[in-house]
Amino acid sequence: MATNIDNLKSQMRKGMLEFCVLLLLQHSDAYASEIIAKMKNAHMIVMEGTLYPLLTRLKNDGLLSYRWQESTSGPPRKYYSITPIGQMYLDQLEESWREISLTVNHLQNLQS
Repeated sequence: MATNIDNLKSQMRKGMLEFCVLLLLQHSDAYASEIIAKMKNAHMIVMEGTLYPLLTRLKNDGLLSYRWQESTSGPPRKYYSITPIGQMYLDQLEESWREISLTVNHLQNLQS
């Protein structure tokens, strides 16, 4: 039973990861390690091996862009930012999230 719950939680987190990355980047540009740290602070654990392919896919889909910026400590960093198309996509995801959230909340609050 615990394995099934852990598997379901993992699938739910993976399904929400794209949404969470876009939410984070709508507020400010960030580089991968910074995204991982901000996700961790929000109790969403994401590994580099999961994040980098997602960032590449979102960039290839036109939802993100990136720029290189010199770093005071180490090599230049690739900063990701949301594109106008990405913002429109995020707006649609937010609307879907509101609908799902309302449905789940409604079902949780049903009285027998």
